[in-house]
Amino acid sequence: MDEPPVGLPSTERVTELLHEVIDPDLGVNVVDLGFVRDVAVEGPVVRLVMTLTSPACPLTGVMEDQIRAALVAGPVRDVRVDWVWSPAWTPDLITPDGREQLQAIGFRL
Repeated sequence: MDEPPVGLPSTERVTELLHEVIDPDLGVNVVDLGFVRDVAVEGPVVRLVMTLTSPACPLTGVMEDQIRAALVAGPVRDVRVDWVWSPAWTPDLITPDGREQLQAIGFRL
């Protein structure tokens, strides 16, 4: 994998930072819920391809605000989120850590 230009975060670092973005309904981060499909650092812009549990979910704006708060700093000047609904999100996308967190708050998976 190519290293990003000096000062820009790697895609791995962006993914680490996205662990701080919490789904307001579920209380679990967007990475462990399987919402993050792709991360790209294109100069000062981070591009994300993401999904949610449903296209009818009204939280895309809230999520985008949280994502910008987590990522826009230093050399990162903007974040672009492309929301996709196909293929549909399924619980199979939840990581083992996400499953553990959801089970701790009473979800059965």
